[in-house]
Amino acid sequence: MKTTALIEKGKDGTFGIFTPDIKATIIGEGATVAEAKADFENSVKEVLASFEEGEDMGELKDIEFEYKYDVASVFDYFDFINVTKFAKWAGINAGLMRQYKSCNTYISEAQAHKIGQALRKIGHELSAISL
Repeated sequence: MKTTALIEKGKDGTFGIFTPDIKATIIGEGATVAEAKADFENSVKEVLASFEEGEDMGELKDIEFEYKYDVASVFDYFDFINVTKFAKWAGINAGLMRQYKSCNTYISEAQAHKIGQALRKIGHELSAISL
């Protein structure tokens, strides 16, 4: 089963991961997205280990996670992306983009979609590189 694991930056500056689509409580927290992912993966192992041999794991059997990021989480996890240069490339005001990254302002669904499209375009172009 494939389900979503949402990664978000909290008001306290830490990152959290949770699964809104399953009944089991599986979370991860950390100062960085990488730390939160490691904590989340450990939580998954602990939950799966809590089942006794032969016990029905229900929705957790063969579970896979698709990570979905908020803007702050993307730029924390992929910290090699220069936010200012990315903003210019994506056609977004650089100052506003830095505000999105630090979670200091609301991001509309349209802006989030625009950022997502730009990230996918970069991914597509990078995957087409031949050296």
